[in-house]
Amino acid sequence: MNCTDLLSQLGDYLDGQLSEELRAEVRSHTAGCEHCRVVLNTTHQTIEIYKGQELYEVSPELRERLHNAIMAKCLKK
Repeated sequence: MNCTDLLSQLGDYLDGQLSEELRAEVRSHTAGCEHCRVVLNTTHQTIEIYKGQELYEVSPELRERLHNAIMAKCLKK
């Protein structure tokens, strides 16, 4: 497994959807690759943080303003 393979399998790995063979390959790769280990750990920690958060309803006006701001930023690139 290389870095590109790991990134393409990351979601399935974190969701527990990989075969044991592929899980072992991910563990082996991250044992020797600091970059992928950081990506894996950071992604896992981010998911754990957000899993415990409450959902907040926003007003339609705020939703529209956020959408417009995001779209304006995207279009500038």
